[in-house]
Amino acid sequence: MGYQVLARKYRPQRFADVAGQEHVTRTLMNALAQNRIAHGYIFSGHRGIGKTTIARIVAQALNCRTEIGTEARPTPEPCGVCDSCIEIRQGNAVDVIEIDAATNRGIDEIRELRDAARYAPSRDRYKIYILDEAHQITDAAFNALLKTLEEPPAHVIFMMATTEPENIPQTIRSRCQHFSFHAVKFDDILTQLRMIAEQEQVGAEDAALALLAEAGDGSMRDALSIMDQAIASAPIENGRPVLSGAQIRELMGAVPNAVFERLLEAVAAGQSADLMEQLNVLVNAGHSPSSLARQMVRYLRNALMAKLGGEQTELLQISGDERARAARTALLFTEEELTRNLQIVLRTFDDLNYRQEQRFHLELGLLKLIHAQRLLPLEELLSGAAGGGGARASATSGSAPRATAASTRTAAAPAASSAPSISPFASTGTNWGSPPAAPLPANPKADSALRIDSAAAPGPTMPRTASAPAGSAELSASYGSVATLTEDEPAPAAAAGAQPLAAPSLESVRHAIGSALVNAGHVSAAQLLGAGTWTLEATSLRIEVPGMGKKMLALTINAAAEKIIRQELQRLGAPTRFLIVSGEGAVSAKSFAEAPPLAGSIQEAALSDPLVQRAKEIFKAEVRSVVDLRQK
Repeated sequence: MGYQVLARKYRPQRFADVAGQEHVTRTLMNALAQNRIAHGYIFSGHRGIGKTTIARIVAQALNCRTEIGTEARPTPEPCGVCDSCIEIRQGNAVDVIEIDAATNRGIDEIRELRDAARYAPSRDRYKIYILDEAHQITDAAFNALLKTLEEPPAHVIFMMATTEPENIPQTIRSRCQHFSFHAVKFDDILTQLRMIAEQEQVGAEDAALALLAEAGDGSMRDALSIMDQAIASAPIENGRPVLSGAQIRELMGAVPNAVFERLLEAVAAGQSADLMEQLNVLVNAGHSPSSLARQMVRYLRNALMAKLGGEQTELLQISGDERARAARTALLFTEEELTRNLQIVLRTFDDLNYRQEQRFHLELGLLKLIHAQRLLPLEELLSGAAGGGGARASATSGSAPRATAASTRTAAAPAASSAPSISPFASTGTNWGSPPAAPLPANPKADSALRIDSAAAPGPTMPRTASAPAGSAELSASYGSVATLTEDEPAPAAAAGAQPLAAPSLESVRHAIGSALVNAGHVSAAQLLGAGTWTLEATSLRIEVPGMGKKMLALTINAAAEKIIRQELQRLGAPTRFLIVSGEGAVSAKSFAEAPPLAGSIQEAALSDPLVQRAKEIFKAEVRSVVDLRQK
């Protein structure tokens, strides 16, 4: 007989020889001992883990001519010496039929199987059909087999092996006993490889066997196939082949994990040049970018598992030396950083599958790892913003009259939501309810122009004319439709003998209305008005908002918002008549972002924060909206 590969030569012939499937072998041996034999079995799981092997062992045990409990067969294990066991092991048994369902998958082949199943076995106790890759049988063929599988003759047993049990119809699965096989553990594969190396008289380093076991990826057959290839390429010393770790890596085109450890050390230290130099050495040595990315994904995964469960965790199916190396790398990063790095390399690996310049994309992916190290954690960013805001608040805290005005306005505004919340700007001491200090008039004259007091209201002032001036930085579109027009209401009369106060500034009116709307929960209305052009005239207030349709404007500035605006105008002594007009087109979020923030508002506090400004500069971003999460 010619040479036989290791996977066939060392195929288990007894239940006890099967590695890593104790839950299956134990159940089947108990069923054989109790004579509880089902008429259909489904064996599913990873490739090369013993599904077909166990099906053959079960067939030997069922048709073994030696009775269970005798001296030759004390357990349900097959004796292995009778004619039936030998024929099944050699694959030429008449009553054990193995069918490759990948090629015999049609309805005609299944009909032939169904017709042959009616006849009694030629010699043995059972006629056994082993269907390999059963998930490839067509639905019509499964339907033809359905009735026979549900009520087969007493002498027929079906065994189906598959790697995709979900593709087998539920009607078939419900009529069979389903055994789900596990991937073989690293230690079990390593033990088997060490035993085979001794049997084959092959010298093998522990590192070499560990690499072979890891390359098997849970499949005993894959590990034995790679070992077969490694023995053929191994150098001969003292008349026998010797396996070394370096030889195995060269055979598989793998890179030592020590290289990835150095790469990630460069990432942790932020050394971009060193990282690119090491990568250049690897690529020039002939390692493909795709293979490097795949191996780095595996190494990062091991480092993450070591971070989560420690060096001795069951999540690591690698040798002791590699466990220690993964643990050292895990110390360089936090759990969040390892997760982010793994995600970046996974995305890079996906990109390499359809990119022409793979090296460039791999270099870009590794540089992203260094750039990601410079990102601040969200918690640190928020805590830093809160701390900086508190310093500014203590330096620019308002006077007693300003605080009194803020408390008065807050009391006058409608009650806001009482849901508790936490804000990173809780210590800034500024909100929508803190406008610039400005005296309130008793009753402005209808025929006198209002004075814009820039000293009392710091910040940009708005034009007082009905239309925006030519060349203005504000929106210069044509405004035609009037969306909201309030009825003219009389202003409250001044008390007898009271001196009229100065007219309210435009910014004071704008602050008060914006604060009241936000406090009442009308954030969208406040943002829309904040993006508009305000004109405070002698008898009315005109607000030109970015282009928006009448219906949308009416939904945003509803009756409740109009009431709040009117109340604030009346409280400030400003004209209670106001116009909110819009032009043609659609409003954009960018117009909200470009609107000047209200002085003393939460928007101004957020936009003036150095961390926010730095983030906008780095990411070339813009702040579309700012939400105040403080308790009202």
